[in-house]
Amino acid sequence: RASPPRQSSGTNAAPDASILFTQPRKPTMFQALKELLESIAPLHPTPSPAERARALQLAAAVLLVEVVRTKATLGDAERSVMESALRQQFALTDEELQALLDQAATTSRTAYDYQHFTSQLNEHFTQAEKIRLVEAMWQVAYADARPDENEMHTISKVAGLLHVTHGEYIGAKMRAKEVSPPESLRAFPPRGTPPVRRGG
Repeated sequence: RASPPRQSSGTNAAPDASILFTQPRKPTMFQALKELLESIAPLHPTPSPAERARALQLAAAVLLVEVVRTKATLGDAERSVMESALRQQFALTDEELQALLDQAATTSRTAYDYQHFTSQLNEHFTQAEKIRLVEAMWQVAYADARPDENEMHTISKVAGLLHVTHGEYIGAKMRAKEVSPPESLRAFPPRGTPPVRRGG
């Protein structure tokens, strides 16, 4: 026995307006990506001008320290050259220089490459400033003795990452050598140092 036909509201019946306005729209792919980026952005806030300046100072100081990283201690002559170069570039006080070099020495011990520091300098330093930094690195190497293989390799590597040309690199080296103490003076101990007694 056939059942009676069901009553239909018809295919042309108007939808309930309350449903249209209460059901949320599905987000588009662009909206989902935008929300994801907005949720991540607070995790990496834009550094302040002071923080950017400090990072730039640290990058330059670390590269200077890297020249003598393989040595057991940082000599007074080498530290004096670093202080002079950083003071000239950044106009820092003595207290700020001491704190910066201490932080640079600590950072250098855990640094695994130079690019983290050279990329900042490439972005903010002029070519002339980068050449002066390479010259200062040579001055550090010449401060207490003839540069060794490790020091020369470090300076050459950093100069390449800073896009310093070979001619600029050689010029920086020659200028640093001209202003460094003569090797004959570096061979003598400071005044007041007792003479070494040799056996025999």
